[in-house]
Amino acid sequence: MPVMKGLLAPQNTFLDTIANHFDGTHSNFLLGNAQGRQGYPIVYCSDGFCELTGFVRTEVMQKTCTCRFLHGAETSERVRQQVDKALEGQQEYQGEVCFYMKNGNPFWCLLDIVPIKNEKGEVVLFLFSFKDCKNPFIMVLMSSGISEDAHQSRKRSRSHFSQARERGRTVLYHLTNQFSKRGKGKLPNSVFHKPSLPEYKVAAVQKSRFILLHYSVSKALWDWLILLATFYVAVTVPFNVCFVSHQDDNDCDSRSTIASDIAVEMLFILDIILNFRTTFVSQSGQVVYDARSIYLHYCGTWFFIDLFAALPFDLLYAFNITVTSLVHLLKTVRLLRLLRLLQKLDRYSQYSAVVLTLLMSVFALLAHWMACVWYVIGRKEIESSDPVTWDIGWLQELGKRLETPYINSTVGGPSMPSAYIASLYFTLSSLTSVGFGNVCANTDAEKIFSICIMLMGALMHAVVFGNVTAIIQRMYSRRSLYHTRMKDIKDFIRVHRLPQLLKQRMLEYFQTTWSVNNGINANELLRDFPDELRADIAMHLNKDILQLPVFERASRGCLRSLSLHIKTSFCAPGEYLIRQGDALQANYFVCSGSLEVLKDGMVLAILGKGDLIGADLTAQDQVIKTNADVKALTYCDLQHISVRALREVLGLYPEYGSRFSSDIHHNLTYNLREGSEAEGLTRFSRSPRLSQVNVCLLITILQMVITMTWFWSLTHCPSLLGEHIT
Repeated sequence: MPVMKGLLAPQNTFLDTIANHFDGTHSNFLLGNAQGRQGYPIVYCSDGFCELTGFVRTEVMQKTCTCRFLHGAETSERVRQQVDKALEGQQEYQGEVCFYMKNGNPFWCLLDIVPIKNEKGEVVLFLFSFKDCKNPFIMVLMSSGISEDAHQSRKRSRSHFSQARERGRTVLYHLTNQFSKRGKGKLPNSVFHKPSLPEYKVAAVQKSRFILLHYSVSKALWDWLILLATFYVAVTVPFNVCFVSHQDDNDCDSRSTIASDIAVEMLFILDIILNFRTTFVSQSGQVVYDARSIYLHYCGTWFFIDLFAALPFDLLYAFNITVTSLVHLLKTVRLLRLLRLLQKLDRYSQYSAVVLTLLMSVFALLAHWMACVWYVIGRKEIESSDPVTWDIGWLQELGKRLETPYINSTVGGPSMPSAYIASLYFTLSSLTSVGFGNVCANTDAEKIFSICIMLMGALMHAVVFGNVTAIIQRMYSRRSLYHTRMKDIKDFIRVHRLPQLLKQRMLEYFQTTWSVNNGINANELLRDFPDELRADIAMHLNKDILQLPVFERASRGCLRSLSLHIKTSFCAPGEYLIRQGDALQANYFVCSGSLEVLKDGMVLAILGKGDLIGADLTAQDQVIKTNADVKALTYCDLQHISVRALREVLGLYPEYGSRFSSDIHHNLTYNLREGSEAEGLTRFSRSPRLSQVNVCLLITILQMVITMTWFWSLTHCPSLLGEHIT
């Protein structure tokens, strides 16, 4: 899988922000359309509100946000007028209100109404916050000074309710920090002044200028520099441990790399600092800009490995501190930096030339390490007390040929460059072949090591050189397919000269869908499997949508048939899923993200996870026209079933088809069929506490309508008047 930059498009996270800030305090809130022409309809209600009132979401959606369906006998008429006045004037309101649940039980709550503006300064939504007075959080604020007498308590608690409102609004106004820009290094406005209202708009990325983007060009160049420094460490550390440690401490050659070693250590320390300020991609695909989240993520992944690898051992030489051989061995900890190379192989392995270069570099690095070990073995043979092995070791033989034999274990012998070149020559010739004999193993230890090198060389030769093409094809076949399709898309864009906006949308959609399914077409993959197995797999993949209440009465056979027709889709922020006036092709289930339903620029509904949007099926197979636009606010994962497939399956199960046609009305969060707006005003169930009052009102209205119709008929049809007189 190629490395992704993350989901970078700006998103309208208004709904998620409200839910996050209300979590842990109270989650009872509604969102009403402030631009509606018919009583400010409700466009969203939280789960907490449904639990508080007993209504389900489908019963609340599109009702007026004045919440008259919650009014009852004890609801103050003065409060009703104040709420209506606040909505008409698009002003804030705070008050204590007595509402009634669906079952008729009354409850008192603190009502907050806050108008919400968009980026143009227009009020587009009303936020209704309901703080239940039975909530422990509210009861603590009201606990002091309350009488046991219920009637007197209600009168005396006015001041306590006022205090609770003032303190409770702190929670509500925390939303402001997500939608308004604040000055750096200043206290929030809500501490001393009344905070500005939250805004319903596309949220700009809140990123400090000191945060480094992980996909930026400067970060890529820095990663290449760290990669070169890592290879430098992998080469110099074994060399210094095996060769330099045997030289005299005062030898100038032993200190020739101190400056570069210290520079590399400083690079590693600087890299640790930069990693604390570098963004990363979360498991959900979002780019994380928050400094605290970056800090915790880095501390839990690579911080300690990077810290151990960056310990500045070479500063001991810089300050002329006497070191022992243990310090040289501790420097091998720097090889832990190679683990970071494994993390970034995905980024570098996108290019075949880089893959071959890395393979050759790894092979050469292995030969270098073996050469260091080969030299250590030769040194140990020279330093041994056995006169036989001392005289026939490979280092002694090399010294004799170069006319610089060892006089004792410390005097004489070939120079360090000559010894290293001979060691590297021997290991490379042994890894790639069986050697040439001019540098050979004489002692038992040298022969055992030579056998190990030959076995390792046979494996490396067969794996790296003999099967390099097969390795690339096997490991990167999916990646090759990705780049092939990406190249086709870019060629298509270039040939047809698509504008930059369409180009960006095509590339982002392809990359995001590829990251979800890795280029695997589930339908083609499961095509050769038995129908029974395909249906079971499809039911598992689509279990979320099949658990909706509308499918509860469906038989297992019906569910299996439906699951085979369910498809997945993806929608980016700003993309239109459905356009007004288009023929509805499918019903959609929101798996993640949020969308908004628009009509003439007004928000009719806000859809979140678990919502079902579409239309009820007509009696005849006629085209269903949509009455509104559906636009994505964030990145959305959707599941959909086409209208045609739904009709086919329901035709196979007619006993469930009639039940589905009657239940779909109560499960659609928003009905997109043209003409459903008028039906939607009367299809919602009414509260029992208002039934007696509304029955009389309904009868009166019907009588007036019948009377007016009769007079109109007599006026426009005089013949009916004569018949009536007769």
